[in-house]
Amino acid sequence: MNGLSAISLSNQVNDEVELETLCQEIRERALTGEFDDQAYVSLDIIEKLKKIGVYRALVPARFGGEECSPREFCELIEKLSMADGSVGWVASFGMSPAYLAGLPESTLAQIYQDSPDVVFAGGIFPPQPAEITPEGLRVKGRWKFSSGCMGADIIGVGITPSQGKETKGLPRMAVIPADQVQIDMTWDTVGLKGTGSHDLLVNDVLVREDWTFVRGEASKLPEPFFKYPSLSFATQVLTVVGIGVAAAALEEFKKLAPGKASITGGSEIANRPVTQYEFAQAEAEFLSAKNWFYQTMDAVWDEIQKGQQPTVEQISHVRLACTHAARVSARVARKMQMLAGMTAIYTNNVFSRFVNDTNVVTQHAFMGDATLLNAGSVSFGLPPTPGYL
Repeated sequence: MNGLSAISLSNQVNDEVELETLCQEIRERALTGEFDDQAYVSLDIIEKLKKIGVYRALVPARFGGEECSPREFCELIEKLSMADGSVGWVASFGMSPAYLAGLPESTLAQIYQDSPDVVFAGGIFPPQPAEITPEGLRVKGRWKFSSGCMGADIIGVGITPSQGKETKGLPRMAVIPADQVQIDMTWDTVGLKGTGSHDLLVNDVLVREDWTFVRGEASKLPEPFFKYPSLSFATQVLTVVGIGVAAAALEEFKKLAPGKASITGGSEIANRPVTQYEFAQAEAEFLSAKNWFYQTMDAVWDEIQKGQQPTVEQISHVRLACTHAARVSARVARKMQMLAGMTAIYTNNVFSRFVNDTNVVTQHAFMGDATLLNAGSVSFGLPPTPGYL
């Protein structure tokens, strides 16, 4: 092994130890109810996510980033989600370079001029009218579901450029410094409570046009990552949170079952044939869904790496694999709760958290039934609805 390889391996080992240490801290603090009770991930954890590279992972190298592959990033989010679903969900917005890539390069240079570790949060809906002026757009309104907004450096909000009552052009995102945005702490949910997906309030902030971009427009940045379908990737980084939580449920049950006997005097859970059967079936279903999820990602990324355009079928499989994996993850978490017995129904029991968090993932619009309808259409050579791909 040459000197450079040894240094690289040493850095990798140190990174893995640092990540494992952070995951252990997240797990312990999440179990106390810290993130859920305050309805956001504590800001010192956000700083530690920055330190391990979550927010620079996908930033171009010329701006100081790591230029990770989609799979590398999703595997990182999966690991964090095994520690806590809310932290994984907030960390998943480290995919923000895919959103921000619609901005002019000069604006991106300003965003990353001090550090690539920039935390972005967004509230797209409902889009609010923004009056066009010679200096820029005047932005005001309320937006919902801004995950991670409490720890954000910059915030994007959905706008429709307008003159008077007339809409001008396509819907856009306006990027605003976080200190110019108010947060209304409305997030009170059964699961993923710590994501802090609160409402955003903006009161007449002037945003220059070069700090806005058209939502969904193809990026002009040259790096391969920005050729990856952004909507599909946005779906994948959320789906993998459910995958991570379900993986944690399976691991937790494997630790629990050998030593837990029934309160009624029955044998240890692990010794019951029905438990062995149900666990094996759930694990097989989960691993199949997870592997297909990553296979579809790899297939699209391989095409991009070769300079090719992913096919409609490949992108559709990505979306379908996401919906499938999210729903399988929720079923697996529920199965582990059922097998764990009565104590698993207490509000603060870890299995209740697994169930609630995975179910919230399935509620996201990206994982809805429309995915199945569109995937079926593509399978039969029919056009999907606009926005699916």
